[in-house]
Formats: sequence, structure tokens, C-alpha cells
Amino acid sequence: MKTIRIGNGQGFWGDNVDAPIRLLRGGDIDYIGMDYLAEVTLSIMMRQKLKDPAKGYATDFVDFIRTVLPELRERGVRVLSNAGGLNPHACREQIFEAAREHGISGLRVGVVEGDDLLHRLPELIDSGHELRNMETDEPLTPRVDKVSSANAYLGASPVVEALEQGAHIVLCGRVTDTALALAPMIYEFGWDRARWDLMAAGTIAGHILECGPQCTGGNFTRFWEVPDLWNVGYPVVEAREDGTFTVTKHAGTGGLVTVDTVAEQLLYEMGKPDEYITPDVVADFSSIQLTDAGQDRVDVAGIRGGENTPFLKVSASYLAGFKASGTLTITGPRAVEKAELCADIVWKRLERAGVVFGEEHRETEVIGTGACLPGVETSSCPVDDPAEVVLRLSVRDPEYRNVERFGKELAPLVTSGPPGVTGFAGGRPKPQRVVAYWPALIAREQVEDHVHVTVEEV
Repeated sequence: MKTIRIGNGQGFWGDNVDAPIRLLRGGDIDYIGMDYLAEVTLSIMMRQKLKDPAKGYATDFVDFIRTVLPELRERGVRVLSNAGGLNPHACREQIFEAAREHGISGLRVGVVEGDDLLHRLPELIDSGHELRNMETDEPLTPRVDKVSSANAYLGASPVVEALEQGAHIVLCGRVTDTALALAPMIYEFGWDRARWDLMAAGTIAGHILECGPQCTGGNFTRFWEVPDLWNVGYPVVEAREDGTFTVTKHAGTGGLVTVDTVAEQLLYEMGKPDEYITPDVVADFSSIQLTDAGQDRVDVAGIRGGENTPFLKVSASYLAGFKASGTLTITGPRAVEKAELCADIVWKRLERAGVVFGEEHRETEVIGTGACLPGVETSSCPVDDPAEVVLRLSVRDPEYRNVERFGKELAPLVTSGPPGVTGFAGGRPKPQRVVAYWPALIAREQVEDHVHVTVEEV
């Protein structure tokens, strides 16, 4: 039975920059997927692009390609990524520049477009597509002028098209994370896209891969069982044309691949396990059968799926005011009491200055007393009288000046608060823009993807 090996070298923008290089060089591989986009990442890219029209993509990806391009071409390894972000053409030009530096001719780079709906929002709203928030049911219209990004989640089909056109590297914007694994399976095995069980199998393989080492021991509950986490191996799926696959990692790497590590990743971002909705399929996670297949090998089979929905998800973001956070370390006897006093001093001094943050717009956290897990039982970790705590105060407000004023109230505590206040070395907290998330649905026929494959000749 035909088998292909698909790895994932990045789980998010900011992941270990050496990981995809080790993945390439660590053993046999046919495809490397690299996932850079989270819900907020496109907003960050938009801010970069507004400052510099040549930006708006994941620059780490270009660095990776520049480092390993000769090896990729020699071994015939193809790379699929959403690193293109909001400017895949600019990212492609940087890749072609890397090819010219190496004297590599004939490199084919595919660009997938059509996901970016930002400039179409007025047209869509005027034609009756309200893009209602999936959580609150509010229409987007009152906030449309503040929207900084709006991208539909595309599925695997345009990535498959780029592969069919011979692309060695495929650059996408907002495609689903799972599409980076499903697409090469459809392409290599010739799967009918209406075979829902196969679409679900490829999607679930992509879901296991998408967060990189979270399925190979990273973030694992029983972390003490994971060997050499510093050298954790990033995951590889050995996919077969019947829809079964094996999760593994390269030999000689750290980490752990077991039924438990894979199962924990399957629960990641899970709503209804029997209805995991993507543009390609509605996958039934409750049908998954995991089997221990030996050292660092887990077989996955039995997967079922159903017909895809008539809608695509839209991930939008909008500017929603400003925020700031500041921390102080409080030491010595009665540290918790002193931290709480410091917080009370800050809020009362701000109120005297005419700056009032409502309870929903301010946060007091005494870290070291269970503040990171409010409401969770902490009896196993006594915190009645710790010798030191960290006080973190945070605010958000529509007005920049109110948030800026908050930033001026922490430093005075060093001399006008209780004793034992230290750790204020980073300067005044500076206001940052709040980028709020807006999830919505749009009719599938309103989104049209485009694929462009370009050849670089040196």
C-alpha cells in the first residue's frame, strides 16, 4: 500500500526555529507542513503590512527556506505553509531571492489566495451577509470601520491544485491547519473529495500534527515521563491510501509518542467531538481508534466523517481600545496582604485622579496564591503565607490617556506603599492596542480561492 511521510515543523509563529531543520535532516520525509497562523496572528501581520507594504508574512519561514533550499530540492521534499499570511506574493519573492542566492533554477512556488475578505466587507454587508458573531449573534456592521483583518478559512482543495501544478513550495494565507496534511494525501492517493471518511482521516491526521510537539510529549500532563524534552522530536505521520496512518517521530530525538500523548492532542480545541467542522468535512473524533504500535509509534484507524457544511468560518479581528499590564514582586512577611494593599492603593489613587476602571475592565492578580487558576482547588499547594508573590495589575479602556495614566501609578509604590516592593525594572507599562476576535460564518459560494504557481529561472 502506498505510504507517504508528512511532518510538521512549526506549530505557531514563534515556535522553535531549529525544529523544521531537524525534521528535514532527521530522517525520511516527503512533505513538511508549517503552521504559523493563530487567530491573532493575522492582525499582527496587518499592523506590519500597514507600516511596510512589503511585510505581512511569517519572516521565519523565509529564513528556514534560505537555510535548507538546496536540501529540499535534492531530496524532493515539498513544503506547505500558511506563512504567506496577508502578503503571500511578497513572501514568494523572498523565497525566489533565496533561490537566486543558491543558484537554484526551476523552483516552483504556489500562492493560494481568496481568503482575505477585508476589502470586501462593505460589499458583503450591503448584499445581506451580516457576518454575525458566532458567540453573541451581533452583526459586524457597527464595528466594520474598526476591523483590521477578516479571513475565511479555506480548505485543502487549493493546496491540492497547487501541488497538481507542480509547486515545490505552497504558500497560503488562512487555510485550515489540517489542510496542510490533508492536501498531500488527496494529491498522492487520488482521493475522491466526497469520500467523507477519507477526508476525515486526513483532517484528523492534520489535527494531530498541527501543534507540532504537543503530540510528541510537549505540554503533556505526565511531563516527568517524557525523556529529553529539550530535544523533542516534531511529529511525523506515515499516511496510507486507505486512510489509516501512524504517528511517530524521527529516531534519536527526545519526546514521547504514545496513545496518551496523541489522545491529549486530539482533545485540543475540541467542541463537539462527533462534529468537528472544517471546510473539507465534518469529522467524527469519537470514531478514532488509537493503538500502540511499538516504541514511539501509534496507529490511527476507524475514522468516520460526514458531508461538509454550506458555510465557511471567517476569522476577523477589530480594534477595541487599549490595555496595559504591570507587575511588582512583593516579598517578606505578610506578602499577600501587602500585595492586596498595593492594588487597593493604585485603584484609589486613580479614582482620585478621575480615572475609573470598572470591574470588567481591570484585573488584580496575586500570583503565587492560585490566581492563574481561579476557582480550582489548591489544597495540594498551600499558599496561605508565601514568602513572596507577584502582583499583576491590568486594565483596558477605549481611551489611550486613561490606560497611560494607569501606567504611572505602579512605580510610586516602591516608596509610598508597604515594605518589600521590588522588581520594577521594566519602566512604566505602556498602552497597547486591544485586538478583539470576531468569529463569523459566510456562505461558501461567496469565497473564491485562486492559485498561482510561478517558476523562478536563475
